[in-house]
Amino acid sequence: MRTLLIGIFLIALGTRSFAQDATIEQEIKELSKAKWQWMADKDVDKLADLFHDKSRFVHMSGSWKKDRELEIIETGSIWYKKADVQDVVVEVFSDDTVVLWNRITLMAHVRGNDVSNEFTVTEFYKKEGDYWKLLNLTFSSVRDTHEIAH
Repeated sequence: MRTLLIGIFLIALGTRSFAQDATIEQEIKELSKAKWQWMADKDVDKLADLFHDKSRFVHMSGSWKKDRELEIIETGSIWYKKADVQDVVVEVFSDDTVVLWNRITLMAHVRGNDVSNEFTVTEFYKKEGDYWKLLNLTFSSVRDTHEIAH
């Protein structure tokens, strides 16, 4: 009987953890999708709340911190017009640490030109209190046939 109860407890614990991970995964997917829209809309107020104060952004042309990324978005020196997301993979490492990978085609306006590039974008999130904060966003240039392994 004791073995049966321990088994049921372990199954319930695993189910709770799986369900909790699925909830976090969905929450992060929705947050990432909203982030792409805020970037397209140049909504630096919402982005400033999302970006951690120590966040870092890695682009094809360099790497910088939160204030510079917000300035780039606000001034339109990079205008993230539309991120066409083809694939999303989320890995929940703990209740407060998550990594999301997007495979996207990014339509942007950069230095006076409209451009389209294929990227895998890696996003690191950490929960602080009740809110998720973006710690890092890295663009990796890839071919359009690239797939993210699930």
